[in-house]
Amino acid sequence: MSAPHQAPLLDALAELPPGMRYVEEFLDAEEEAALLRAIAVLPLHNARYKEYTARRRTAAFGVMFDFTGKRMVDAPPIPDFLLRLRERVGCLAQVRADAFAHALVTEYPAGAALGWHRDVGAFAVVAGVSLGSACRMRLRPYPPPAGRSGPRASLELGPRSAYVLREQARWAWEHAIPPTPGLRWSITLRTLRSR
Repeated sequence: MSAPHQAPLLDALAELPPGMRYVEEFLDAEEEAALLRAIAVLPLHNARYKEYTARRRTAAFGVMFDFTGKRMVDAPPIPDFLLRLRERVGCLAQVRADAFAHALVTEYPAGAALGWHRDVGAFAVVAGVSLGSACRMRLRPYPPPAGRSGPRASLELGPRSAYVLREQARWAWEHAIPPTPGLRWSITLRTLRSR
């Protein structure tokens, strides 16, 4: 596996927001293929946010946030193939692997997007692994400045790459995924926020 490095950003920022880490080729092609085989048999369901049904399909494990009840609920146990990945992501994020209590597998068909958001406040550290097609991740301060002024950033999440959002990148920035050019999957791991 090649040495990790950060991808170039576009727009106004010269570097990633503080607290964000991005690694290209976090996985090799064989590891990606094994994950995709395991994902192929998961029971993916259309993602729902309150009354809205998204174009992407998901499967949640460990715990999950119930948007209707606005609370954390139990989800099926994290499958073994994700536990192995969680160990590696824990090293990247400098977090104990078992602190990642939530795992979400998402399938994005070509043209699917994810609007501007910060992850639910019940979660703390957020890490993602990209599989399949590359996509663009856009970032901007939260709350966004009036108009289009202020720093903005954009980077390409390549196949087999990984990112971590913590500290300022997690709480003082929001992110979005414009329509994806091709079929893509993401595996998102989240720690629970201390109370």
